[in-house]
This record gives sequence, structure tokens and C-alpha cells, in this order.
Amino acid sequence: MTDFRTTPHLSVRVPVLRRNIEGMARFAAGRGMALRPHAKTHKSLDVARLQVAAGARGLTVATLGEAEVFARGGFGDLFVAYPLWLDDVKARRMRALLDVAELRLGVDSVEGARRMAAAAGADASRLRVRVEVDSGHHRSGTTPARAGEVAAAAAGAGLAVEGVFTFPGHGYGPGNAARAAADESAALSAARDAVLAEGLPCPVLSGGSTPTAHHASGSPATELRPGVYVFNDAQQLESGTCGEEAVALTAVCTVVGSRGGTVLVDAGSKVLGADRPAWTSGFGRVAGHPLARVVALSEHHATIDWGTSLPVPVAGDLLRVIPNHVCNAVNLVDELVASEDGFDAIWPVHARGRNS
Repeated sequence: MTDFRTTPHLSVRVPVLRRNIEGMARFAAGRGMALRPHAKTHKSLDVARLQVAAGARGLTVATLGEAEVFARGGFGDLFVAYPLWLDDVKARRMRALLDVAELRLGVDSVEGARRMAAAAGADASRLRVRVEVDSGHHRSGTTPARAGEVAAAAAGAGLAVEGVFTFPGHGYGPGNAARAAADESAALSAARDAVLAEGLPCPVLSGGSTPTAHHASGSPATELRPGVYVFNDAQQLESGTCGEEAVALTAVCTVVGSRGGTVLVDAGSKVLGADRPAWTSGFGRVAGHPLARVVALSEHHATIDWGTSLPVPVAGDLLRVIPNHVCNAVNLVDELVASEDGFDAIWPVHARGRNS
């Protein structure tokens, strides 16, 4: 169990977490959209309970393994937002999940839809699927124009098609969110029209990410799936999505040395994660010190350019480092230290490592 008297550890300011969760829930409700937050960010039953209590309709997960953890934890409405290719082992796991949860899966090809139906067997009609379309991120997803073809193949194979979804991942980075949100809207509209042209209903249009969510006004989306918003991170700070007051999770670490304007702390890539997109200014930020940057990582240490004439921390001082990508950081630890009203609690990272 994490000893929060020592470092490094990941600390959550629960009042900020609650404010982030409730704020996104109000935003979605105010626009008539369902909120299905992505649980891969926190992997925590404790955080998921707060999200559902605030109005989330269900959860989005990244893998069957995450779905299994949250289903066992009592969450019965789960969407694996990825076009799974089901082998025999995953097919058995998927069918077992159908007995404990209302399960939704993504498909983005005719072949994938047919394989999924074959894997589901007699349970095919119980499995709800959504067609993924590429709205500009160029990862997975068919073209919006071909969404109807994939939906028709899925329905013809016996699967219950309920709509389309996309991930506007190209919204990350300064100035990118509004354009990505517009691309998402256009892709969802075109995909819906393609599905309707096949004579199939398309009630669900699912999209959204933390950077693009608040650009969703006027979008045809019926559902939002942001994830990072619960904690926020240095990427969100640098892209202008949030201010530091909305950062709920930091890595508490100890200064182990300093020289000139350079500070060394005891949290490296095995706590912070090593993700650094080209547009970011470092491997992380330091809470309360906007000019400081994490400029280098080793496995167990981080080098910080203090970047200011203010007094440089000395050995033994505590700092709070904001990871670049909070999803990666959370997946590296077993537990989070949750702080509220002067008390600390340990929250397990229940779905840590459930990557398949």
C-alpha cells in the first residue's frame, strides 16, 4: 500500500476532481447530450462512482480487460471504443461480459463486423455495436461515407447496430480543438446519413475528447466521451484547455539535488510516464511554478529547469509535478492518494495493466 508520507506518489485533490466531474456533467446535460466518460484515464472504481453519481450514463473503456474490471465493480453499461478483432479467447471473454453488463463494441470494417458476429454466435443479437469513423485523427475508423456499408454488414450478420462514433484526437495541441470539433461534427453527420441511407436507424452519434468537448455546441453528437478532464494534465495546460486550478492530479516528489537553475527530483518516467508530443515544452510542469519545465527524464529521476530567478528548491523540498499525459502516469501506479478536507485515503487503480 502507498505510504503517502514518502515519495514519489500520485496525489489527487478530490475537491478539484469533483468540480471537474460535475462541471462536465452539467455541460453535457445542458446541451442534451449523454455523458459516457472514458475510464482509461483513471482506471478507478472510486472515480467512476463519482462520475455516475454526477449523471454519467455509462462508461467508455479501452479494452475488454478494463470492461471486466468495471463490470465486476458494478458498472453495467460499458462501451469498448475500439474496433476489436476477436480471437477465440477474447470471444469467450466478450460472451461472459454479456451476462453481467450491457456491452457495446466498436467496428470499422465489414470483415471485423462479420468476425465479431461469428465470435458472438448465438449472443450476436445481444451485442450492441457502433461503427467507428475517422474524423481526422487518422488512427482507426472507416470513412464517413462507408459507415453505412459497415453498419449494413453488421446488421446483416445479426449484430444490433445502434449508431456511429469517432475520436477527434487531432484536437490535441494549441489552437487545434475548434477545427477538430468541426471535423468531428461533419464526420458524424455524414456517417449518420450513410447509415440512414441503408435503411437502418442511427440514434447514437458519439464523439468528444477533453480538448474538443466544449466546442460541441451545434454538434450533431448525442453523446460525449471525454476522459482526461477528471484530472487534467500538462498537455491540457499547454493547449489552453484548462488552467492550473483545474489540475486534480500531481506527482508528489522530493528534491534530491540542485545545481544552479537545475533541480533533480525522485520521480522519473516510471511515475510520470515518458509521453512528450512535439508541441509540448517539456515532459511536465511544476504546480505553482509556471516557468519551470521538466526537461529530461530517467527511469527514477526528473531534471527540472527552474526557469526563474526565484529561489531554487533544495534537497528535501517537496514539489508537485504535473505529468504530461495523466493516463500514462496513472497506469504506472497501483494506488492514488486521495486528499479531501485534511484527510488522505488510498484509492486503488483497479484496472491498472488491463491492456488486453
